[in-house]
Amino acid sequence: MSAVGVVENISSSKTAGFAVDHLRTFVERVERLEEEKAALTADIKEVYSEAKGSGFDTKIMRQVVRLRKLDRADFQEREAVLDLYMTALGMR
Repeated sequence: MSAVGVVENISSSKTAGFAVDHLRTFVERVERLEEEKAALTADIKEVYSEAKGSGFDTKIMRQVVRLRKLDRADFQEREAVLDLYMTALGMR
């Protein structure tokens, strides 16, 4: 069934008002969250820009942020694999 057919079925059902309102509610929630996400992304960019202006390496900061999200076991595993690879390549 095409999207038009789905809309026609929704429109012709007894619960059309509810279905349309429910759909609109979901779409509006997603739109609000997208706006919030854009604002947060801009705020994060501003913080990194500030840090860069203070002399910090933002690439390394981004790595630190990613690593801090990991639990201890995952962090240790990544660290061990990185060490293994670097040693194998003669970088340590």
